Amino acid sequence: MARKTPTFKPYYQDQLMAIPPSLDELVRKGHPARVVNDVINRINIQPLLDAYHIKGSSSYHPQMLLKVLVYGYVSNVYSSRKLEVACRENVNFMWLSGMSFPDHNTINRFRGARLKNALRSVFEEVVNLLSDEGLLSIEEVYTDGTKIEANANKYTFVWKKAIQTNKEKMKKGLQDIWEYAQSIAKSEDELPEPPDLTDIDTEKVQATVDKLNAVLADKPSVDKKVKAKLRYVTKEYPEKIAEYERKERVLGDRNSFSKTDPDATFMRMKEDHMKNGQLKPGYNVQISTSNQFIVNYTIHPNPTDTRTLSAHLAQHRDSYGKAPASLTADAGYGSEENFQLLENLEVEAFVKYGLFDKQQKSSFRNKHGFAADQLFYNAEQDCYICPMGQQMDFIGTFKQKTSPGFVQHIKKYRARNCAGCPLNGACHKAKGNRVIQINENLERYKARAYLLLNSERSVEKRKRRCHDVEPVFANIKQNHGFRRFMLRGKEKVAIEWGLLAIAQNIRKKAA
Repeated sequence: MARKTPTFKPYYQDQLMAIPPSLDELVRKGHPARVVNDVINRINIQPLLDAYHIKGSSSYHPQMLLKVLVYGYVSNVYSSRKLEVACRENVNFMWLSGMSFPDHNTINRFRGARLKNALRSVFEEVVNLLSDEGLLSIEEVYTDGTKIEANANKYTFVWKKAIQTNKEKMKKGLQDIWEYAQSIAKSEDELPEPPDLTDIDTEKVQATVDKLNAVLADKPSVDKKVKAKLRYVTKEYPEKIAEYERKERVLGDRNSFSKTDPDATFMRMKEDHMKNGQLKPGYNVQISTSNQFIVNYTIHPNPTDTRTLSAHLAQHRDSYGKAPASLTADAGYGSEENFQLLENLEVEAFVKYGLFDKQQKSSFRNKHGFAADQLFYNAEQDCYICPMGQQMDFIGTFKQKTSPGFVQHIKKYRARNCAGCPLNGACHKAKGNRVIQINENLERYKARAYLLLNSERSVEKRKRRCHDVEPVFANIKQNHGFRRFMLRGKEKVAIEWGLLAIAQNIRKKAA
């Protein structure tokens, strides 16, 4: 009986082909590489061409490098060294590059230097192309933000509070030595008045140290410990105060920065593997989307979304010539400053304020029935009526500034007599007559937002926001594994996120 053997398909590794297949034949129709090629071929890249000098040796064509880089971000290849290898080994990259083999230095230089002033225009061209095809709308957008870790050391940081604490210690050290100098000074020394050390700087510190040295340096009766302290102050304080001033300039209005990436701010991330609330250096990335296509993006050092909307809308106006017709966002953007900005720009704002969701529940309203916003307001007499029917008279106004510098105007009202009131303790717990503070402008915006947010159109938009803008972040971070920037500095981080935004739009178009 014949022995049965398995049957295999022919395999001739060294067989020569009379007509070898071209790279174009090896890239299937509808492949994302073809979508990248088609989109880049159709847009205007003149700003990118302008980034090259006329003199010098020939360069790789920027259109080819842009295709390679964008397709790399589409296919989760972010490293310049891996892109270099892909251009030699991956059929899709070889087809896009036309069998050119740029090295990692060329790719990285193109990404960090050539795209610096051109990537935003490339992104806008892609968005306008997709808009012309009817895939997205520039007029109706959904806005949200996320925090992404910077390429920086988590343990080399500068904190504003630490600088302030050290400056206070310097003040105390100088004042102690000055008081000692006054206690031993003779009338002929003519020791001047103590310097004003309320706000110290390099000049004040240096002048104070020089005066102290002039008075105490050559006196044999000076205590040895004071002399040693004066020597330390003379050597260290001028350099230290100059260093603190330099760090404060880098900080600006932030509370911290990383020494390895000074543009990055320490903030709390959702990816907290240690479960200890550790702060990490990162950036707050803001995007506006339409049909899960990214329409606009900005990078911010602020941990909170509230302070980012103004710059984000300014970028939208710079990119497309006008603000969007409508904007939908969560309660993180619901501040008086943002409501006023949206009103001035004539943007229909489907934006929640802080307590909107809680106010939808009757249990919350019943629990906080004595809150200031629940009291009846008599517009004719400009007074509020307390729960017991007593009039609360207007007693004055004051101004207060928010952390971004926005000025709020607050009105104060006081009840006439809370003594013996049966609701005293439940209505308010402060001593004396109850005083309430009312921000009329904010209350007006909240009342308007409450009516708009409960309309059918707003309910539909708020539902859609959850599956329009949020899945974009989920796709980039979870599905494509981008959770940490590879480049350092705000400008390069903006380039990297711009490439991710283009890649997201092309992936969506290809799908």
